[in-house]
Order: sequence, then structure tokens, then C-alpha cells
Amino acid sequence: LRYTESIVDPNDPLALPVYYTQSMTAGLAYASRLDDAAIIGLGGGRTAWYHHKSVPGLAMTAVELDPEVVRLGERFFKVAPEPGFDIAVMDGRVWLSKTDRTFDILLVDAYRGPFVPFHLLTTEFYKLVAARLKPGGVAVQNVEPSTMLFDPAVATIRSAFEHVVFFEGRGNIVVLAYNGPEKDEATLTRQAAERQAEFGFRYDLTQILGRRFAPAVDAAAKPLTDDFAPVEYLKAIERHNEKRT
Repeated sequence: LRYTESIVDPNDPLALPVYYTQSMTAGLAYASRLDDAAIIGLGGGRTAWYHHKSVPGLAMTAVELDPEVVRLGERFFKVAPEPGFDIAVMDGRVWLSKTDRTFDILLVDAYRGPFVPFHLLTTEFYKLVAARLKPGGVAVQNVEPSTMLFDPAVATIRSAFEHVVFFEGRGNIVVLAYNGPEKDEATLTRQAAERQAEFGFRYDLTQILGRRFAPAVDAAAKPLTDDFAPVEYLKAIERHNEKRT
């Protein structure tokens, strides 16, 4: 009940006050094209709305499990369906399994309190995400690094994607993943600069690229699967250990 899920500036609809949400715009530099995007987890709608309003012509779909979140977002944050922006009220994995659409950017930022719902943090889920990306498309995931889940989460993402890049999030880490040829530095730098000049992003893509870093990751961590994804248990174990110490 005491987790901050979203921070909104009601006077500035394109502001991203939470630092990691700025880093989640990295896909705008990495994706080969900017035609179709989707996000699993609407929350206050900041990330979804930023992508929608910043790139004319980008078709954005936000998938949200809780209809009350959608209602509150429309009432208080002015995030509502309009041309180029759709909201699907459905479990994110179910929606991905039902849609036949593919995307240039697929963002995942779905949390239930302190943890990601287990079925959105397994190898099978990320393989589904990978299957819904267009050639040159990227997945962008918000991951909390301060728990026992971080290393297994990275191992799980790596089990479905050939390339994984990390961005600083000040309390969170943004993981960007993709398959296919590795995106070379010269192309990324040029693409970020060109798109920044074209769209005038509030958060400069060339500076977002500067947030890349290499966190310490346990190479021995095992991927989580649909048969074994003890998300809640790992969080509970950590809290128990904190109390004992």
C-alpha cells in the first residue's frame, strides 16, 4: 500500500518525473522503425503517453489488467483512448498471446506492489515478447535491482534475447533486449541524433544513450520458467532475512 507507482505533473503531460521512465525511452533510439509500440502496465500512463505524444504516427497500445487504473488515469491524468492511442483492459500476457500484431517497441512495466507478476517474468513470456517484435524491434523492461529477483530476471531475459543492454534508473534498472544483428555504436549514435533532431524529444536521446552501464550480474543465476518462477517467495525470503539482520 505504500509503493509509489506513478508520479505525474498535472501541468506538464510530457514530464517524466520518475528517472527510470526517462530511461525507458531508450527504445526510441534503438528500434529500427517507430511505427508500432505497446506497453504492458499502464499505471499513471506517463511512459505510454510520452511515446504517443512525442512521435506523431506511432501507434501506441497500453495494456492494463485493472479497469480501475484505466478509469483513474482518464479522470485524473487525462490519459484516454484517442487516434493513435488505444487501451486494452486485459492481462498483458493473454493480450500478447491473442494479438497477431508485431511491434517496433514493446515495453514492460507491470508491477503488483514490489514484484512483477510471476507469469510476466518467465522464459516463456519473454519468448512470446520476442515473437511479437518486428525485425529490428526491441523490448524494454523495468527491473528492480535491489532484490534477489534481479539476477534471475536478467538470466530469464537473456534466455529469450541475444542482446541485452542496461540503463541506469536510480533505484531501478532498465533492460533493453533484442534479437538479430547487434546494433553498432555508430548507427545508434547517428540514429539517436537524427531522431532527436526530428522529434525534439523532451529527454534527449543522445543523453539517454549515455545512461548505459554494466551492472554486476550473477552469471550462475538460472532463468525462471512457467514451472518455476517463485517471484513472491524470493521477495518474502529477502524481507525475512532483512528482519533477522
